[in-house]
Amino acid sequence: MSLFSAVLNTAPSSFTAPKPLATSGAKKVYDLEYYLKGAAAGGICCSITHGALTPVDVVKTRIQLDPAKYCNGLIGGTKTIIAEEGAGALLTGLGATCGGYFIQGWFKFGGVEYFKINAVEALGDEKAWALKTPIYLASAACAETIADVFLCPLEAVRIRSVSDPDFCDGLADGFAKIAKSEGIGGFYAGMGPILFKQVPYTMAKFAVQGAAADSIYAATGSSPAAPPAIGNLGVSLGSGVIAGVAAAIISHPADTLLSMVNKAGAGGEGPIFTRLGRIAGEVGMVKLCTNGLLPRCVMIGTLTAGQFGIFDTVMGALGASKFHFHDPSSD
Repeated sequence: MSLFSAVLNTAPSSFTAPKPLATSGAKKVYDLEYYLKGAAAGGICCSITHGALTPVDVVKTRIQLDPAKYCNGLIGGTKTIIAEEGAGALLTGLGATCGGYFIQGWFKFGGVEYFKINAVEALGDEKAWALKTPIYLASAACAETIADVFLCPLEAVRIRSVSDPDFCDGLADGFAKIAKSEGIGGFYAGMGPILFKQVPYTMAKFAVQGAAADSIYAATGSSPAAPPAIGNLGVSLGSGVIAGVAAAIISHPADTLLSMVNKAGAGGEGPIFTRLGRIAGEVGMVKLCTNGLLPRCVMIGTLTAGQFGIFDTVMGALGASKFHFHDPSSD
């Protein structure tokens, strides 16, 4: 059975008859309740972290959309926005951000848990341990694709409101205006770039975090069941920072395109990929890769560390023990 078949071939019967899996040396059952707890923890961690970093995201988006005006970096851009529009402008799109990323986090974190656990059930502990990085990558790609179907409309409202502060008076008003002027297509104009951005980002985020956490445990001679002095939370935070910076660099060109294509009139008329091509040609690859990169690394590094830390904390508060890959040879 191929890896993608193992990840994708997950039937609902796995909820009603979950198999016990070995994780960190103990047999545990992962059922519907576990997946719902994982989804809830994912929604909470993504909503909190993205909401808290809304001011950074506003400045980052403005730098991407108008680098000539906001040319003094994160601090300079913040000062410019406050001077021209007031401090409240830094919270533009907060409602869309919190709502959109709660939904996205629900499907992303819950989906990754679902797909990777079912892959382990299909492949067995020994083979899954050898293929844990490809399992992370495939699980993250599947989960993120599903999550982005729900995220894209809210992201369209958020970016439109950030690029044009007078566009709407909140999330509901933004939805109504886009629906009236552009129809359903207006909400999914950025679906191509959002997949191009989010899928590689999430794949890197989970794979790098998993590898970094394993390296920390190995270097300290510890494990999730017997954590090091910094605790499992410290491992989550440290590995999250590493994963966030790596994921931010990988996905930044697509993030810049996504910000630009949602700006009214960007790329002219025509199909979405034609417009993206025009934008990429006008801006150039170097600027696509570098405009707003530093604030995005700060934002995503902090955000990712916070997400994994909050996810583990909420899972514990809900009485769930997070799944970890298990090396059978350690038994």
